[in-house]
Amino acid sequence: MAERIGFVGLGLMGHPMAHGILTKGYPLTVLGHRRREALDDLVGKGATEAPSPATLAEASDVILLCLTGSPQVAEIVAAMKPSLRRDQVIVDCSTSDPVVTDRLGGELAQVGVALVDAPLSRTPKDAWERNLDVMVGAQTEVLERVTPILECFAGKIVHVGGPGDGHKMKLLNNFLSLGYAALYSEALALSRKVGIPVENFDAVIRGGRMDCGFYQTFMGYALEGNREAHRFTISNAYKDLRYLESMANAAVVGTHMASAAKNAFASAMAQGGDGPEDYVPHLSDFVARANGL
Repeated sequence: MAERIGFVGLGLMGHPMAHGILTKGYPLTVLGHRRREALDDLVGKGATEAPSPATLAEASDVILLCLTGSPQVAEIVAAMKPSLRRDQVIVDCSTSDPVVTDRLGGELAQVGVALVDAPLSRTPKDAWERNLDVMVGAQTEVLERVTPILECFAGKIVHVGGPGDGHKMKLLNNFLSLGYAALYSEALALSRKVGIPVENFDAVIRGGRMDCGFYQTFMGYALEGNREAHRFTISNAYKDLRYLESMANAAVVGTHMASAAKNAFASAMAQGGDGPEDYVPHLSDFVARANGL
């Protein structure tokens, strides 16, 4: 008998992930979301809408969360808690603070519920194509149980360690990508200031050793003007780098580079870059304006 799946968080990533689970034949229960179009799409294809987190927990064996961050995850888990039962699994696909993940994992273990952290890499387009990268923190036997569900939307699944390790790895991954974004933005501003057009800058970097997939999606906006080339918000980037600093503080590690990247996004936020359509490649505009461009 197929696992009954609950899904909370039908945003840009969650909608295609839930769609992949549903089309693989799993019974799916979803929670209401401000983006009614995503929920209505799934219900129209056979999913069931739950009126509350507690009701969703009652109807599910495995529950996936794809939320903004740790405060939202903690809130949903608390709302589900009265209805949780032994042998359920909660899979947190959000980018969360590992300190909070460890605390929630301990609390859930007391009632016999396993918490798996399975944050994501790549884009909503990859989610629709079932080609996300997933880095998983879980006990081996729990991973074996949830892997067929993760395969509904993932092309690459890496078991990085025990519970909490997936979220730690995700922060390291995002440190690299968001650090690139800060570097690219400053380099492009300087390039323009000294008289080298963006097109010429790109002609040198593209196809060379400094090229990469992230560079190409970033330049999809900076060069081509595609505002949706990389749909990950500046506010989420700022949040992730704050989580990274918190993790580094707990580990007593200096974060000279990470703090510099965080400050680039903080400056953009201070300039008003906290809207739902202010995406990471748009950081180049905020850095340019700060430099009189």
